[in-house]
Amino acid sequence: MDIIESLTQQFKLQRWQVENTVKLLDEGNTVPFIARYRKEAHGTLDDQIIRELAERLEYLRNLEKRREEVRGLIAAQEKLTDEISEALDKAVTVTEIDDIYRPFRPKRKTRASVAKEKGLEPLANEIYEQNADSPAPLELAEKYIDGEKGVETAEDALKGALDIIAENISDNPDIRKRIRKLFTVYGVVNSAAADKEAESVYTMYYDFSEPVSKIAGHRVLAIDRGEKEKFLKVSVTLDPVKALDVIKVETLNPLGSPTTEAVREAGTDAYNRLILPSVEREIRNMLTENAAAGAIKVFALNTKELLLQPPVKGKTVIGLDPGYRTGCKVAVVDKTGKVLDTGVIYVTHSDAQREQAKTLIKNLIKKYNVNCISIGNGTASKETEIFAAEILHEISENVSYMVVSEAGASVYSASKLAAKEFPDYDVSLRSAVSIARRLQDPLAELVKIDPKAIGVGQYQHDMPPKELDAALDAVIEDAVNSVGVDLNTASAPLLSRVSGINSAIAGNIVDYRDENGEFSARNQLKKVPKLGAKAFEQCAGFLRIAESKNALDNTGVHPESYAAAEQLLELFSFSKSDIGTEKIRELADKVEKLGETEVAGKLSVGIPTLKDIVKELIAPCRDPRDELPPPMLRTDVMDIKDLKPGMEMRGTVRNVTDFGAFVDIAVHEDGLVHISQISDRYIKHPSEVLKVGDVVTVWVLSVDPVKGRIGLTMKEKNRPQIEAQ
Repeated sequence: MDIIESLTQQFKLQRWQVENTVKLLDEGNTVPFIARYRKEAHGTLDDQIIRELAERLEYLRNLEKRREEVRGLIAAQEKLTDEISEALDKAVTVTEIDDIYRPFRPKRKTRASVAKEKGLEPLANEIYEQNADSPAPLELAEKYIDGEKGVETAEDALKGALDIIAENISDNPDIRKRIRKLFTVYGVVNSAAADKEAESVYTMYYDFSEPVSKIAGHRVLAIDRGEKEKFLKVSVTLDPVKALDVIKVETLNPLGSPTTEAVREAGTDAYNRLILPSVEREIRNMLTENAAAGAIKVFALNTKELLLQPPVKGKTVIGLDPGYRTGCKVAVVDKTGKVLDTGVIYVTHSDAQREQAKTLIKNLIKKYNVNCISIGNGTASKETEIFAAEILHEISENVSYMVVSEAGASVYSASKLAAKEFPDYDVSLRSAVSIARRLQDPLAELVKIDPKAIGVGQYQHDMPPKELDAALDAVIEDAVNSVGVDLNTASAPLLSRVSGINSAIAGNIVDYRDENGEFSARNQLKKVPKLGAKAFEQCAGFLRIAESKNALDNTGVHPESYAAAEQLLELFSFSKSDIGTEKIRELADKVEKLGETEVAGKLSVGIPTLKDIVKELIAPCRDPRDELPPPMLRTDVMDIKDLKPGMEMRGTVRNVTDFGAFVDIAVHEDGLVHISQISDRYIKHPSEVLKVGDVVTVWVLSVDPVKGRIGLTMKEKNRPQIEAQ
């Protein structure tokens, strides 16, 4: 297989683009580095395409490896023919290759292998040939009666021969391929209650069926979990006539023979006993793998959007980690995230303690000029939110609040990292600090947490850990490098997500910073232990040093392009002191006037690199998050009981799933906008319209205060009429 050609066709690219991208990947370059600093080599492909190409490249290389492995195994048995070799060359999936290998794979003891040991394979071959002048099967079988081998009668011999034929039919790769295709087109997934009297969240699947070709991924995952928890019995069925027709066409002599009926009988046995259970497992595995891949994609997309939530910059924040018995933990952090004060208040206890809590928070607001309150959304969050809203109505200061996800905060607080970062605070107070910082800079705080603990997806705990970890690591890497990192303030976990930097090097950077003071130039990175030339090449462009004497160190211009950037400034009579000022905004027009091709030629760089340099000189350290709508900050709170069908609300999308999106409308419980209520046009997935963090207008469809369920719509025409009071 020509892997380059295969990738070229699949991604609809030029061959040179694929060749260069594969070469860059093989040289150990990271996806963010390739996407950002090697645009001329690959034709300005974005990081998503490069990552998908890298994943497909790995799959195709593993496919080739398996193809040659199977070829070698068959050849070792001296059974490799030109026909088999050609079939292996044409196989485009691992499953097809394994189908070809199936007849040659060493088997455990089977009915067919026992029959072969009894010398019945020649009889099986005679019967399967279906010669027109062949004797009847039992008459053929009489020659193979052998008491010493355990073949006492002609019936015993015939039975053994049919077992051999059945296994041969089952091992036929063409038959398996065609029947597998029938299951994907005509198969039906069925689930039933293991115990009809048992109450569970899977009741809708107690009598359920849906075509394999149409069943949604989230239903597959729900059924899988229900089966695992022993609430459901699951099967995949196919009209047996369709499958048996395939076997008939492939195995029976259309002209008929005295042995044809015996072959038909073996074919039916092959399907019912061998093919059906095997293919059913394969189809179940395929559905689960596809559903998991889809869920991982949604989880990764949601995680990326969450990581790239706009930060609330330049604000002093009080973080509140709600709780009942142990109280609500409080932490005040300044504009840079430094902890100023901590404490514990009791919001849900006596009136006296509640008043004491109010006094403390009011004093903290005045003392530290607090701008925002960040409230975790866990236990006692609703009561804490009401408490905060009451305070804001009682003070004159301009303060607002926001409820943030505290997913993973407790995991982080108990980690070695948190203990090292906050050795003087107990676990609960560390959570309050984390909640405050999540409002200030979600990305910097959330990278400290296992992404699986962030919880913005569906069935993430059922996903294959390796695939999920790889997808989330890629998302975090892309998010961190798209924003850039301040070399002098970044934590080790944040640095470890920068292109070319692993956790060991990140730790060395922090240690070097602690021992030698702040970095004053990018080149100092070369003095960090274990940070070699390759790592420097990969990471330097993504690290910023605001304190550097060289203004280029605080831009996304890579050190390898410093000479070109300086030459560009000189060409149009600018200096480094002009970088990021109003004066240099003319640079883009001047380059365009002279001509990008001519300017790029003078600098000995490509046009994509020229464009990037110009952008960085005009707007250094631009944060892509600044282009997004700011987070919704609130000053009041509603109760679910206050909601009425038809009410218009503004809310923030908190999670996107296959079946809809959950929106925070400030009533503690998130409302669900079902996929059918998102858009007037047909959409296959909610992510086509919505992403985590979007601020949207919705209308209340239904409210169930007892179950805490809220139905929402984004279609104003579906808005119910508000009932007159």
